[in-house]
Amino acid sequence: MIGHEDLTVRTLGPCRIDSPLADRLAARETTQHSVVEDDRILFDDTISMAGVRGVPVEQLPSLEPGGPRQRIYFDPAKTRVGIVTCGGLCPGLNDVIRGLVLELCRHYGVRRIVGFRNGYRGFIPHYGEDVVDLSPEVVQHIDDEGGTILGTSRGMQDPEEIVDALERLAINILFVIGGDGSIRGAMEVVRVIGERGLKIAVVGVPKTIDNDIPYIDQSFGFQTAMSEATKSIHAASVEARSAPGGVGLVKLMGRHSGFIACYSTLAKDDADYVLIPEVPFALHGERGFLEHLRRRVEDRGHAVVVVAEGAGQEHIEEHEPGRDASGNVRLGDIGRLLRRLITEHLDDAKVENNVRYFDPSYAIRSVPANPYDSAYCLRLAHAAVHAAMAGRTEVIVARRRRRFVHIPMALAVSRRNHVDPLGDLWMSVLEATGQPVRFE
Repeated sequence: MIGHEDLTVRTLGPCRIDSPLADRLAARETTQHSVVEDDRILFDDTISMAGVRGVPVEQLPSLEPGGPRQRIYFDPAKTRVGIVTCGGLCPGLNDVIRGLVLELCRHYGVRRIVGFRNGYRGFIPHYGEDVVDLSPEVVQHIDDEGGTILGTSRGMQDPEEIVDALERLAINILFVIGGDGSIRGAMEVVRVIGERGLKIAVVGVPKTIDNDIPYIDQSFGFQTAMSEATKSIHAASVEARSAPGGVGLVKLMGRHSGFIACYSTLAKDDADYVLIPEVPFALHGERGFLEHLRRRVEDRGHAVVVVAEGAGQEHIEEHEPGRDASGNVRLGDIGRLLRRLITEHLDDAKVENNVRYFDPSYAIRSVPANPYDSAYCLRLAHAAVHAAMAGRTEVIVARRRRRFVHIPMALAVSRRNHVDPLGDLWMSVLEATGQPVRFE
């Protein structure tokens, strides 16, 4: 159960400086489309009235709204800002960097912004990474490109050395653009900052192409990834329909959550099967996946299978997991296993087959953001700047229930967002594909 203490946002101190945006805020008021800084956003808008009757509204769990404040903590003319991108690539990273720099410079008047190269290692002297001076001129057109102009890496570095670098450069605000591992690293940086009695704000812009960060509507880059994934599903469908016994097999991103597999399937509606980490499946037996696929190929002459990369890991016996630099368990290749097993099963059943395997994951991660994600990234960047200039720290900015809000980092990494096997998204997938509720 989420309580008030879980939603409390840390601040560095009272805001005593008039914001450069104050004049723009004078006429704002609470409406259906707008909230002001003193408003609160209900954490859960599905609570039944029977469950809250007699409870004052102010006692219901609620979030602090994002957006500009009338008064801010940092003096823009004396503020130095750092930006770092961490983890795997994701469409929209450059858009966020650009949005941060333009908002800081043009609207707040911040004069010095530096980018740290190649993730957290950019803070560590041992690696010899230079910082990058960021200005409106430098970032003006970077949103046309995929990837990140700052580079990225996986794995946490020593938070003591990171804070040493922040002190050497007199950084007042650090923006961390990254996923759950990067956010946990940012929390360690905040811990060291606190132990040293420093006044440095650390604000996160959550990044995960898999859409597995909890308590937010959607992560940036997801819409682009889903759109790009549909192209591979369509190609697999064309290949499958163009050969006797054609089977198109597409492996998509989704280590723990099958959102990309689900939504791209619904968008294209060419798939016969979707396999995701949240729904275990049996491979063998009369009611297993392979036998059902055989019948589908014999009946219709072709089939298309979409599998998330984290699905079916229990079937990969020869794989020794280990962990990557970010601490993530290394996954076995479910796509290659399915390609082999499908071919063997159809061969054993004397069913002519032509299996075509697609793995577009890295191609999808590296593309520029589409217009929807570009706009979303810009709004996230604005919200992050407003939060940081107002002295908020150890917080991420996100959109929840269509409102931009501040979420404490500890809550953002407390669990993962998953496709609910009993929810309406998975039901839509079952309806679109016609596959059984379970393979067992």
